[in-house]
Amino acid sequence: MAVILVVDDDAQLRRSFAKLLQSEGYEVVVAASGEKGIEAAQSRPFDLAVMDVRMPGMDGLEAFKAIQTIDPKLPVIIMTAYAATETAIEAARCGAFDFVLKPFDIPHVLELIRQALAAGRVMRSHVEMDADPALGKEDALLGRSKAMQDVFKAIGRTAPTDATVLVRGESGTGKELVARAVYQYSQRAEMPFLVINCVAIPDTLLESELFGYERGAFTGANARRVGKVEQAGGGTLFLDEIGDMPQSIQAKILRLLQEKTIERLGGRNPVEVDVRIIAATNRNLEEAIQDGRFREDLYYRLNVVSLNLPPLRERLEDVDYLADHFLARFSRELGVVNPGISEGARRALAAHSWPGNVRELANVIHKALIFSRGYPVSTNEISTALDDGQSRDEADPSRALRTDTTDPLREWIRSELTSAPRDNLFEDLRDRFGAVLIEEALDITGGNRSQAARLLGVSRPTLLARIDKYGVLKRAR
Repeated sequence: MAVILVVDDDAQLRRSFAKLLQSEGYEVVVAASGEKGIEAAQSRPFDLAVMDVRMPGMDGLEAFKAIQTIDPKLPVIIMTAYAATETAIEAARCGAFDFVLKPFDIPHVLELIRQALAAGRVMRSHVEMDADPALGKEDALLGRSKAMQDVFKAIGRTAPTDATVLVRGESGTGKELVARAVYQYSQRAEMPFLVINCVAIPDTLLESELFGYERGAFTGANARRVGKVEQAGGGTLFLDEIGDMPQSIQAKILRLLQEKTIERLGGRNPVEVDVRIIAATNRNLEEAIQDGRFREDLYYRLNVVSLNLPPLRERLEDVDYLADHFLARFSRELGVVNPGISEGARRALAAHSWPGNVRELANVIHKALIFSRGYPVSTNEISTALDDGQSRDEADPSRALRTDTTDPLREWIRSELTSAPRDNLFEDLRDRFGAVLIEEALDITGGNRSQAARLLGVSRPTLLARIDKYGVLKRAR
C-alpha cells in the first residue's frame, strides 16, 4: 500500500483529501505546516508527498527543498490556488513532479498521483543485473550468454559518464531496464529519472509535455507549465521509442543536446537545462534517415554510446535461466509455491523462436503457471500458452489489426458498429469488455481480488473501483 504525505494548512482540505485518498486504498499522513511535513519525512519513508505552496511560517517551496534533501527520490506534487505563482513553477524546476490548481479536478488529481507513484517506483526500484533467478526480482536484467555479458560490461563503462546513450533492440528485449540501469549506476542516481514514451503521447501534446509552455501559448494555457526536460534538471530523461518522434520535435531535442537550452511553447527566451538524455528505439534509424523520417544530425548526437540488446532467439542459452526467474517472480506475485518446470516444458521453450523476446517469454510463463494448479509446469501448459496468440500479437502489432471475419468476437463488434447509431457506444463496449475481463480474472484466482489485480496489471483500488462501476459481483450472484 502506497503511503502519501499531505501537507496543507487548510484543515478542511486535509480531511477531505485524506478521505478521498484512503477511499482509493492509499495510506495517508497529514501535516498542517511545512515544519510538520519535514518532521514527518524525517520520521518515516513516503511514496509521495502532496504539498500546498502558501502556508504560514515555512512556505511550501522551502519545505519542498528540505524534504528533497531528506529523500531526493520522493515524488512531490505541489498544490496552489494561484495559477501564475512563480513559487509553484520554481518548485517544478527544482524537481517537483507536477503542480495542480485548487480547486482541483478529482479524476485528474488521482491520475496524476498514479503517475507520480509509478515514477517514484521506477526511480527507487533497483535493476539487478545477472541476479540469482531463484530470487525472482521484478526488475532484473538477466543473461549468462556472452551477448548479455557484453551489455552488462557496456552499462558499467557508460553509466559513470555523462554521455548520451542510444539503446537499440527489438520490442520486448528490455530497453527500459537498460536505461534504468545506466541511470542507477550514474553520478545522477540521486536526481530525477523521468520517462517519456514518444509513441504513447499524441504529437499535439508531446511538445508541451517535453518543453512546457507559457501562459497564453494556446487556448487553455492559463498558467506557465514546466515540461519534463526542466523537471528532470540535474537528472536523466529517458526518451522511449524516439524513432517515432515527429521531426518538428526532433529539431528541439537536437538543440537541447547541442546548446543545453530549450524554449517553452509560446516563450521567447531560452531556458538553460542540465539533463542527461538516454533514448531507445526498435526502429532501424539508418533506414529512417534515408527515408527522411529521422534527422541525421540528431542521430549522431544521440548515438554517442550505442547499447544493442540482442533478440532472445540469438541467445537461446538464456531461456532456461529466464524461465526460472519468471517462475520465481510470478509464483511470489500470485502467492503460490513455485512448482518448478518439467524437462519437456524446457525443451518446448528452447524450440520456440520468441518473436516477442523476453516479454513474450514472461507472458507464456505467467499463463502456464496460472493453469498448472500447483504441479510442475508441463509441456501441455507451455504449448497452450504459446498457441494462445496473444503474446505473438504483442510482438507483431499488425497481427492484431488484420481482419479475420471468422472471429466471433470481431463479428459481434461489427454487428454492434453497423446497428443503429447510439451515443457512447465506445464507452459501453469498453465497459462490457472490462466486466468480462474482471469476471474471468476473479474466476481464475478463486475470487481473490489482490491476485486478480496483479493478474490484470492494475492496482487493487483500481480493480475495486471497476468492480463497483461494472456491477461485476451483482451479475456473478
